[in-house]
Amino acid sequence: MKIFKISQFAFAAMLLAETALISCGGNNTKSGSDSSSKPAEAAASTTDANTLLGAGSTFVYPLFSKMFAEYNKETGIKVNYQSIGSGGGILQLTNKTIDFGDSDAPLNDDQTKKIGAEVLHIPMCAGAVVISYNLPDLKSTLKLDPEVLANIFLGKITKWDDAAIAKINPGVKLPSTGIFIAHRSDGSGTTNIFTTYLSKVSADWNTKPGKGSAINWPVGLGGKGNEGVAGLIKQTPGAIGYIELAYAIQNKMTFADLKNKSGNYITPTVASTSAAGNIAIPADAKVSLSNTDAKDGYPISGFTWAMIYKEQNYSGRTKDRAEKVIKLLWWNTHEGQKLCNDLNYAPLSPAAVAVAEKILKSATFDGKAIQQ
Repeated sequence: MKIFKISQFAFAAMLLAETALISCGGNNTKSGSDSSSKPAEAAASTTDANTLLGAGSTFVYPLFSKMFAEYNKETGIKVNYQSIGSGGGILQLTNKTIDFGDSDAPLNDDQTKKIGAEVLHIPMCAGAVVISYNLPDLKSTLKLDPEVLANIFLGKITKWDDAAIAKINPGVKLPSTGIFIAHRSDGSGTTNIFTTYLSKVSADWNTKPGKGSAINWPVGLGGKGNEGVAGLIKQTPGAIGYIELAYAIQNKMTFADLKNKSGNYITPTVASTSAAGNIAIPADAKVSLSNTDAKDGYPISGFTWAMIYKEQNYSGRTKDRAEKVIKLLWWNTHEGQKLCNDLNYAPLSPAAVAVAEKILKSATFDGKAIQQ
């Protein structure tokens, strides 16, 4: 058994090193309807008035890729979206090298201060963060409750056949395999959704390590983006990690049913994510969907937001470019919503669409509303 544990962790370390090398080489950045993989900083110098630049969340990348391809067919406008993580998107927005960022977490106080201007948060859709695991011999779907999940990621539960896991999975033959934790290595809105949930349900987690887009993980190894974490899980027996539902389904990965606040074990689906998102939406759209009160709602759900400067006349931008950005995001929150279900995202509720409309209509150029 000791030999297996050593080889397992050595393999994971080698995989992580390989991922890091690829990442450093700059070849793993994905773009949307533009096939270019050049960094957003370089792309920002483009003079093409018909190409808009975005960067950020990997959580929403599968949906954005489809949305922007369809938008290009309908309008001729290209969108070069760099899937570099929410933290990267916020940095690019701060540096004014893109037209819009996307994040699965609203700007925090420090980020808002660094930007130094009002930023609008426009909800794009809701998604589920699933708890995926690699236990090839397990025939039934694993059930997890908030306490067990928190203790696994705190490093307090280290074996899959631990009594606490067995108690909520009666009759299931659990392996004695050691648990390997996979988490994000980059600043991530997916991490923010996950750790915000853990902070709500676990006093130990809330005290330390707490919530955020980047935290000091008690245990485990990190992968870059949802893709990196999915890769670690798929290639490491005994692994567990958190990824967006679309990535899990596309990669044919198994994921757990999770006990919600109402005491029901919920399978993450578009329907259970929609149930979590069917709530009152504040005027600024900044709301957490995790640990939902909805009896049929999946508890680790969250919005992803496109982010733009409220005043669009900055850094030599033209009014035409500002109008194109607003039209794109309006299309995303209206016609583009029909693409959500097939890609395992929850469309915006009518209430969320109404809030998104008001936010987009508040964007200005020289102080005058862009969208009438």
